[in-house]
Amino acid sequence: LEFRRVLFRSPRLIATDLDGTIVAHYGVITERTKAAITSAHNNGIEIFFVTGRPPRWMPEIAAAFPFGQAICGNGALHYDIHNEKILEEWLMPKDNQLETVNRLRRAIPNISFAVEWHGYFHREKSYIPRWDAGLDNVGVHDITEIIDGPALKMLARCSQQELSSDEMLDIAIKELNGVATVTHSNSHDSLLEINAHGVSKGGTLSLLAERLGISAEESVAFGDNPNDFSMLKWAGRSWAMQDGHRDAPKYAKQVAKPHTEDGVAEVIERLLELPS
Repeated sequence: LEFRRVLFRSPRLIATDLDGTIVAHYGVITERTKAAITSAHNNGIEIFFVTGRPPRWMPEIAAAFPFGQAICGNGALHYDIHNEKILEEWLMPKDNQLETVNRLRRAIPNISFAVEWHGYFHREKSYIPRWDAGLDNVGVHDITEIIDGPALKMLARCSQQELSSDEMLDIAIKELNGVATVTHSNSHDSLLEINAHGVSKGGTLSLLAERLGISAEESVAFGDNPNDFSMLKWAGRSWAMQDGHRDAPKYAKQVAKPHTEDGVAEVIERLLELPS
């Protein structure tokens, strides 16, 4: 009964993915989305921007929203986007990185790797970056040459796209059981995102919400891809984007209009009409 009462009240926390959820593929956040999230903040609702992005990709979010907390790297970092400060981190140990490389090379022979560290990333020569072109123009032949400490996350790609992200994920989940958490954020690409074992968006969000005294039932989440599934499953009310991954509705409670039609903003506007 108490749970049902909570569902008919405005939330105490809103967590949203960025790309493909409130940020369009061409990098735009609409004025309607900015206004809806700002209104939620002004009504005392905690705002979390929960993303696979590294901190260096967050200045545009800080500029659009002068409030809110961020979880970066698919749960690896609690990050202050306004003061550009890491508040807490859950990094992937060196040995787990090496074991990840060994296992995935056996399972997917043409795979290539990059490793994300603080403010930078290193890649193999065969790893062709899509979004970080220019950051590492040299590369190494084997990523194990430069793995020498904990990492924010690893990236793995089939540069010729022999396998889709979904096909790679099916293989990697089995191979990395007990070693790492693996997911992806783009079903149209050929790319895996790999974190420390047990680290996920949902896991870190639930921890930070608990510290604020906010339950899952009092929380709302939005997302579109497998890296959002843990967050969508955790929140008492959650919306998968209609134009997101085909499996997202299995983890969310409801479906929002496509991100190109301000699906998140429309839902938040309705939520703010509920009693607090």
